[in-house]
Amino acid sequence: MNNLLNKFGEKAPMLAKWGKLLTITGGAQVAIQGIGFVSGILILRFLSVEEYAYYTLLNSMLGTMTNLADGGISTGVMSESGKCWRDREKLGRVLATGMKLRKQFAIASLLVSLPILYYLLQDKGLPWWQSLLMILSVGPAFWAALSGSLLSVVPKLHQDIDDLLKINVSINVVRLLVTIPAILIFPLSGVAILGSGVGQVFGNFKLRKLSAEKADWDSPSDPEARKAILNTVKRILPGTLYYCISGQIVVWLVAIFSTTESLAQIGALSRLVMVLTLVKMVANMLILPRYARLPDVKRLVVPRFYQVMLILVTICSSIVLFAGFFPNVCLWILGKNYADLEYELVLMITSGCLSMLSGMAYHLTSSRGIIPNPYAIIASTIAIQVITLAFIVDFTTLAGVISFSIISSAGNLIYRLIHFIYYTEFKKDWSATIDN
Repeated sequence: MNNLLNKFGEKAPMLAKWGKLLTITGGAQVAIQGIGFVSGILILRFLSVEEYAYYTLLNSMLGTMTNLADGGISTGVMSESGKCWRDREKLGRVLATGMKLRKQFAIASLLVSLPILYYLLQDKGLPWWQSLLMILSVGPAFWAALSGSLLSVVPKLHQDIDDLLKINVSINVVRLLVTIPAILIFPLSGVAILGSGVGQVFGNFKLRKLSAEKADWDSPSDPEARKAILNTVKRILPGTLYYCISGQIVVWLVAIFSTTESLAQIGALSRLVMVLTLVKMVANMLILPRYARLPDVKRLVVPRFYQVMLILVTICSSIVLFAGFFPNVCLWILGKNYADLEYELVLMITSGCLSMLSGMAYHLTSSRGIIPNPYAIIASTIAIQVITLAFIVDFTTLAGVISFSIISSAGNLIYRLIHFIYYTEFKKDWSATIDN
């Protein structure tokens, strides 16, 4: 068998290399997502429907706060780091600059997000002191998430896949070992959120140690890198601000216009969509950094984009078909409180797939500096959403809100694909590149 594999590697080295990478990465990601999935399902089963509704709201706002604190910084850091990833000192300056900007953006994020979270919790009838305790429980997870994405830039660029995967596995193991015993003793949403923050804090220490080998974190911030990162932020931030609202609007619509039970149901169905995170993380670790490092050559940049998107569409189609043919298998995982959501399940999986495809299209194009006019894409998406809410769906029902999400994600994906085609075929001057 070893001789056969060696012969295959000699005749098709690229296939053998990618096969090995996908096997190692895929296997580790299955472990990572498997642990995360089990942890999420146990939280779902151990918390009451009411507490899980609060957990859904807190988790949703945590995502919003993290996105606001990023504002396009991680994209700018990845883009700038890709230009100097072999130079430890220069790479350190770029990362230090990004970290400083991230902390500044975090303060603004808190000032915007926390009052909204407090209002939504109060709207559900919680006493003020309980709302404040829940808000405080989000803090550790938020601060940990701020550093995690930037700390992982270095091992991604240097393709230290094995070490990065080990760290990600350890994050999920710590999260599971801390969270489950804690909620067995205190079955509260805030305790579950705190547990996730502990795992990320542990992972950040490991990531910083790993990245220190390739980047000098003691380097001062770089004014030129700051300017370049902020230029990226200026193009991405308007879209980020909008998507902080749009990305969580499903949860917020349910939280405002529907019942606590519906809020728990949307959170429970979201757990099943976590299977897509496996696909997304593999793509982020293996495909996105390599795509960012491609020479600025049309015959490389354009076909690779379509190849990646085609593979993702095939995977997503298979997942939707499975959910449609075997809904009972999926819903059994969630427990008896959520057993009658067959139709909503298929809608939710479809929504998650379209959202992932749109997100990957965004990350692939932005890593090449192909960023559409944020105001145009926001205006078009808002127009679609207003028409959808006014004339197409009933946003007071769970199925209606998820259908709204499907239409929004589909419109966003179509816009990004059209912009990529327009930019690469008509706008960009490829004649200035090394090889056309």
